[in-house]
Amino acid sequence: MLKGATLAQAGLDGVALKPTEVDVSRAAALDVEVITIDYEGNEHVPDADVLTDLAADKSVRVTAPVRADGFDPQGDDSLLSSLPAPVDPVLVAGNPAYLTDEECRRPVAPRLDAAADGDHWVGTEGVERTALAVGGTQFELLSRTSMRDLQSLRAAGFDGELALYAPTVVTDDEDAILDGLGAYLSRRRPVRQALPEGARTDSAAEGRARNVLLQAASDYALVGTQSDVADRVEQFREAGADVVVGYPARGLDPVLE
Repeated sequence: MLKGATLAQAGLDGVALKPTEVDVSRAAALDVEVITIDYEGNEHVPDADVLTDLAADKSVRVTAPVRADGFDPQGDDSLLSSLPAPVDPVLVAGNPAYLTDEECRRPVAPRLDAAADGDHWVGTEGVERTALAVGGTQFELLSRTSMRDLQSLRAAGFDGELALYAPTVVTDDEDAILDGLGAYLSRRRPVRQALPEGARTDSAAEGRARNVLLQAASDYALVGTQSDVADRVEQFREAGADVVVGYPARGLDPVLE
């Protein structure tokens, strides 16, 4: 089982945390340099003092959905502007699951442009061309095409920073992989389409469903032994990634116990 002290040995530069799943302050004990905090609603944005404490030893970034009230640079930006000075945003369009209908209708491009400050990261999911136009570190979600996408950007002359977000389970235990990642994998469209109707997606998955999910884990996540993960991360670095951030899909207990 991977411990916090060996996260860097698995090749990871940082960890992405979901504040509804973990106490983000615990990330201070990890040996990675970068902490990104996912957005799960305004009420779950960590308090300023928690972010400040983390930023004493880490590079901390908070996901900022530019269409959402509180993060809208063309409207209510109270949460965005109140981030402690050492903490920087990851600008994103915002997952509609966390936005109101009105927020979803707000144009993304002008808001990303207005929020860009030169030191920003920008989440590219669903807004790839706009993100490139805005500049800054391109923060990409791991997919089947990530290797090719990284290589293509570098071949086209893009010399900015590229970061990769990857759900991660550092073990070769298939049941643990499915318990940690099965639900996430089943939401990816190609996986959803390939799964038998009504199939289980956790460690109880059987037959075709199990095979589809385990193959998808290799496409959409970092899984395997510490050495396996480190080798794959190195492949992404060779393709052009500068920073690799892992989302610990089983929470922080497996990496801190």
